[in-house]
Amino acid sequence: MNTSINTAKVYDEIIEFIAAGTTPQSVIDFKLSDAAKDRLDDLVYRTKTEGLTGSDQRELNHFLTLEHIMLLAKARARQYISEE
Repeated sequence: MNTSINTAKVYDEIIEFIAAGTTPQSVIDFKLSDAAKDRLDDLVYRTKTEGLTGSDQRELNHFLTLEHIMLLAKARARQYISEE
């Protein structure tokens, strides 16, 4: 599977989002681009079929860590909004 996000890491979008500043609502609304989703799908598929290179495995691991952080941040953002 070839993607248009080949040179960028799938987690770069999350980093850019955080760096740009956020609000609780923008955290809740955050979604990866289709290109990043395609890259992630490719990494997961190759993990199950042919295996990943070391750098691809690190990319996937970093994404999974950031995804977990974003899930926690979304839960906290919902809590902040409900307390307003």
